[in-house]
Amino acid sequence: MKRPLNYPISWLYSLLALLFLLGCKTDHQGQQTEAKDKGHLPEDHFMGKEEEQKGHRIKRNNILLICVDDLRPDLLSYGAGHMQTPHMDALAQSGFSFLNHFVNAPSCGPSRYTLLTGQYGPPSNNALFQRAQALEKGEKKVEPSMPEWFRSHGFTTVSVGKVSHHPGGRGGSNWNDSTFIEMPGAWDRHLMPVAEWEHPRGAMHGLARGEIRENAQDMSVYQTVNGPDSLYPDGHITKVAMDQLTLLSKEGKPFFLAVGLLKPHLPFGAPQAYYEPYDSITLPPIPHPKKPTGKTTWHDSGEFKQYNLWGRDPNEDAVFAEEVRKHYAACVTYADAQVGRILTALKESGAADNTIVVLWGDHGWHLGEHGIWGKHSLFDESLKSPLIIKYPEMPTTNKKTTALAATLDIFPTLCDISGVDIPQFVQGSSLRPMMQDQKEGVGHAVFSYTAKACTLRTTTHRFILHTDGHVELYDHTAPEKETLNIAMDHPQLVTSLTQRVLEKCNDRHAHL
Repeated sequence: MKRPLNYPISWLYSLLALLFLLGCKTDHQGQQTEAKDKGHLPEDHFMGKEEEQKGHRIKRNNILLICVDDLRPDLLSYGAGHMQTPHMDALAQSGFSFLNHFVNAPSCGPSRYTLLTGQYGPPSNNALFQRAQALEKGEKKVEPSMPEWFRSHGFTTVSVGKVSHHPGGRGGSNWNDSTFIEMPGAWDRHLMPVAEWEHPRGAMHGLARGEIRENAQDMSVYQTVNGPDSLYPDGHITKVAMDQLTLLSKEGKPFFLAVGLLKPHLPFGAPQAYYEPYDSITLPPIPHPKKPTGKTTWHDSGEFKQYNLWGRDPNEDAVFAEEVRKHYAACVTYADAQVGRILTALKESGAADNTIVVLWGDHGWHLGEHGIWGKHSLFDESLKSPLIIKYPEMPTTNKKTTALAATLDIFPTLCDISGVDIPQFVQGSSLRPMMQDQKEGVGHAVFSYTAKACTLRTTTHRFILHTDGHVELYDHTAPEKETLNIAMDHPQLVTSLTQRVLEKCNDRHAHL
């Protein structure tokens, strides 16, 4: 029997030390901010609607960024034939879809860190609070976040819902303490309607009619209730977002509006109308549903299993698995309806023709693949999510690419297509050339990480490097894809990919 393949011990020690440093926990520390807080950029960075650059007046397009929590690429426009997602599909038809978009971390906090900073960051959900702590201490340089960068170029920046890890962008026991700001200097307004859920923490995992998660074991893992969209928090988030679009379109300045929808995050609760399309259908079979053999980034679905499952196991109970998947689908269709309401409000505001629209899922989600129900692995299912971009000067619409793209690319892309300087500190690449040229390319390899392993996804392979030296190598040109670890059969390729992963680790460490 062949021994597990490990990389050279000197590299192992370096990587172990690196990941230990990045994985260290820190207390939540924030910096109090007011609506007009200028953050840590100089006052003269904040300019009007038409920014003075080299003697010219430059008119800016607005930006509408829609973030959808736990959204795997289960859209009709992405090939999921059983799904009803008409509004996201309509956006895809008028925009550009990245079919192989991968996030840089398979968890909400660190993934949103990469989106909102354009840099690799800590692997924990506290990543942005750690950044805020570094800002407060002033012991090292902290580059401006994406919204702060756009503020410095004359944009009014507003967040509604879950854009950073905490809905509303605050810390404290109920996530509503304005002395604990997750992203100091980022937003002119950061809003989170809580309605009957009392506070942002309550809304985050809220079920119908104000039910708050106090003990997850007492909360149903899924639910449908007959009633309007406002039965769940996203209905309220959407209403505030619509109101902000109306307000911002009248203010006379370019705006950067980020809207974060909570569903389809657990628990899977949605109004009955969104479950009905799936009630009587049979879903496609779960691909590769068995737990992998050997060491992988498989886990026991702890986030999912903390809820009330009524003593059932979807890996053993096919009927229950089908119900879980249908309720996830219902949540996606519910989120899709909110996207439709937001896009309608954009059109009615009169700002649609000069607004860039981005739809982004913060990571994927296993629905039984590899025997996992959740995120947090380094398999494709956990790391792949939708990315759709529409902008006013697009040469053509309804285009798709299978080229690789990363969440890290969104910051420079938005700068590029809005005429704002791309900052030198971002670690991604603009996707505008790909959208502008309309040519199918390969994109670039995508680096992702957890506290225990790092991975590189290329056009042909996924390579995973664990902190103990164990490696996984999967061939995406073969039928087995990520079900057969071929690392022991390809030592030269493993060596090459190990070196590339370690280089990425160094890049990541340099910005922490």
